[in-house]
Amino acid sequence: MSNSTLCYLGLGGNLGHPLALFDEVVQHFAAHPLAAGTRESPRYRSAPVDATGPDYVNSVLEIQWLGNAESLLQACLALENTLGRVRTTRNAPRPIDVDVLLVGNETRDTEQLTVPHPRMHLRRFVLEPLLALNPAVEIPGLGLASVHLPATLNQEVNLI
Repeated sequence: MSNSTLCYLGLGGNLGHPLALFDEVVQHFAAHPLAAGTRESPRYRSAPVDATGPDYVNSVLEIQWLGNAESLLQACLALENTLGRVRTTRNAPRPIDVDVLLVGNETRDTEQLTVPHPRMHLRRFVLEPLLALNPAVEIPGLGLASVHLPATLNQEVNLI
């Protein structure tokens, strides 16, 4: 789509029924008036990073987004709220997390939004599903996402 931007969202959750919530996120963005197309990666299970709690379920959603980065962030935050996300402490267990990973080749660092996501290249649970969707994807300022995967192979991630 000529007026759309290729964006990637990271989905995660480890409380309740994250698989069902992922289905709702995919359906929401498939029907969203600013989304011109969506594809979800395979889903993975991973141990929490820098936290305790049950294993996480993770995937990446690719979206052709017709709005700007802020409108995508607002759509993600509103959906998390609708699906029962309550923000407590950083890295706390949660039913759903919808993170903006990439917005085309944009880079920005504001109080509300940092793209590319600042830790995405350090997390196998992000890189594996992202590369499953697009093996040639680049992280602005960091190059090909695939070159960062070997440094994360010590993090256990399993296909569901």
